[in-house]
Amino acid sequence: MTIKDIKKRLKKFFLYLFAACLSAGMMISIYIYFPQSLESLDNRIRDFLFIVRGEEPQSGQVVIIDIDEKSLSKLGQWPWSRNKVAQMLENLAVSEAAVIGFDIVFAEYDNSSPHKVLKELNIQAENIPNYDEIFANIVVNTPTILGYQFQLEDEEYIVTKPPEIPASYIEKGVARDDNGKLIGEDYILNAKGTILNIPILQDNAYSSGFFNNVPDPSGIIRSVPLVIRYEGQLFPSLALEIVRASSGIERVFVHYNENGVEGISIGDFDIPTDRHGRAIVNFRGKEKTFKYLSAVDIYNNDFNKEDIAGKIVLVGTSAAGLLDLRATPFESVFPGVEVHANLIDNILTEDFITKPSGVDTINLMNILAVSILVTFFVTYTLFWFNPVIGISFILGEGYLAYYSLFTEGIVLNIIFPLFAILLAVINTTLMDYFFEIKKEEAIKRKFASKVSKEVMDSLLKNIDEGGFDAMDKEITIMFSDVRGFTNISEGMPNARALIDFLNMYMTPMTNIIIEEKGTVDKYIGDAIMAYWNAPGNIENHQDKALTATIRQIEHLVPLNKTFKEQGLPYVDIGIGLNTGVATVGEMGSEQRSDYTCIGDAINLGARLESLCKSYGARIIISEFLKKGLKNTYQMRNLDFVTVKGQTHPVEIFEVYSFGELEGRLKEEIDLFNEAVALYRTSNFVKALAIFKEVNTWEDKKNLKIYDTYISRCEHYIAEPPLDFNGVFVHTTKG
Repeated sequence: MTIKDIKKRLKKFFLYLFAACLSAGMMISIYIYFPQSLESLDNRIRDFLFIVRGEEPQSGQVVIIDIDEKSLSKLGQWPWSRNKVAQMLENLAVSEAAVIGFDIVFAEYDNSSPHKVLKELNIQAENIPNYDEIFANIVVNTPTILGYQFQLEDEEYIVTKPPEIPASYIEKGVARDDNGKLIGEDYILNAKGTILNIPILQDNAYSSGFFNNVPDPSGIIRSVPLVIRYEGQLFPSLALEIVRASSGIERVFVHYNENGVEGISIGDFDIPTDRHGRAIVNFRGKEKTFKYLSAVDIYNNDFNKEDIAGKIVLVGTSAAGLLDLRATPFESVFPGVEVHANLIDNILTEDFITKPSGVDTINLMNILAVSILVTFFVTYTLFWFNPVIGISFILGEGYLAYYSLFTEGIVLNIIFPLFAILLAVINTTLMDYFFEIKKEEAIKRKFASKVSKEVMDSLLKNIDEGGFDAMDKEITIMFSDVRGFTNISEGMPNARALIDFLNMYMTPMTNIIIEEKGTVDKYIGDAIMAYWNAPGNIENHQDKALTATIRQIEHLVPLNKTFKEQGLPYVDIGIGLNTGVATVGEMGSEQRSDYTCIGDAINLGARLESLCKSYGARIIISEFLKKGLKNTYQMRNLDFVTVKGQTHPVEIFEVYSFGELEGRLKEEIDLFNEAVALYRTSNFVKALAIFKEVNTWEDKKNLKIYDTYISRCEHYIAEPPLDFNGVFVHTTKG
């Protein structure tokens, strides 16, 4: 490899590296400055990964008591009287449930309570059952965590009373001023008001937790806030408080880093969160992945106590009419209570999904890496392989995201690397077109300078089907040569001037050949060798070849006028044409080869061009070419000869132009043909008389042919041949 080659490769390498970095920089800029622009698509792809993973086993430590359609049909419409809820709660406590959490808020007093009914009627209500008190007495004596809801928007008649919790929530790594107020941005969700349980319940419960599930902009629950700030204090979610209560921990730590919240610690549990204190839910599967027990069965005490003993019990609803249905990655209708069940199970098994603070750096490096890798894979492989590379990298990114999500528990951005892959494939393909395919176009243009577009396209189309392989095929061959070229070259001031002169002549001649579907085989000094009907088939190739030849002769008139104006020599040419079977194909050495043709038909074509000088003709064709002509041309039967190097005689013809013979030329050719017929039958005396007569014409078309035949006739009259067959044997090339 030469230094020049190395420089070219390095130039290409750095050019494509720059392009890769440019496309990566575009995606990185969007990622940094417009992170939400593709978030919805990213989430959708991640939802698909959940579906691909399918359901996975849960710990079995969480049970859901479902206020389902069956329960509503048996116990009546919701809300039930509090004595029924109390009975259900008591049965759970007796069954030794570890913790009981309500995904329900009892914000109103029980209107069905006898105590309340009589009181409203101004009737003495002493010793009359108060269902709210009955329920409160059960709550206070059981491990019950009540649920409530924060109001996140300002509304009319908003309640502002904060709930009480029996634990301390300590924020670590966050700056505060002397008044205890946060310094800088507060990343945690702030509430405006509360929807609490009635005081008799709220005050008697061991603790409570909010059950706000905040969907993302697409309306799907993917993460749940673990803490919400209200009036400067942190309050736990229902799931977080259930885990804390079941662990007996009284101090919960919320950890911060420079990006916001990093995680929450409850004893031995370290729960990773996003910067806003939200936990991404690692959903176990579709609806009812967890153990469900009907609420009416709990009320009737008709259940297996082992299903409850030592378990965390959540009371909620799957009934459509109670409007606690959510959309999750697995399905669009999912009980809200099971969202809490999934989150509790994630914490208990420490099977978390998280976006760590350094994940942005990982995502940016991933975007850069795939942009560079895809660019160079596309650059240094075959063009048709580009889609395979793109799809392979997309599948690879999908697997990376899948592995990271479900094995390492890290949420990587998916959509930006995928777009980076597509952008890299498109950019590199376009660059390949402008830099690599342009080279191919240059080669085509170079090739097109020798052959017609149709021939070139045929070769390129069939290159894999043996388009260049050697084969025997009928072709029409053409040789042309400049008369007196030695004198012309000697008269030129230098080699550069000679080359420029030749180019001025060769260019229009070559263009004419190509326009008539011919292929220029080679330039031999001032000579041109061309052929028709190879490698692709050319209809009426004899006519096209002869048409190209006549056009070349005709073009000499304006060309010589130009030469004269520029003080350049006059040009005259002779052209020989033959049709025959030749071997055509790629020939040469392994290091260098050419597409050419060889055979007797080629040799005869070359000899016919040489004979132009002997016969004073510009165009000589063989009888084999004449047989294939479909059009009409002005020509004369020139001679019946055996050329040097061949043994079989061949008729040759001189061609002048297109169309029928007419006028003075027809008269001349008729007399000439008559004389030739006499000559070939050995009637040399009569033939000589006609040849001499026409030779006196000042406007005769051929100035030399008559002298040739007159000389032959006089020779044969003086020395009559013993066995004359009309064939003249040429012992020289011309």
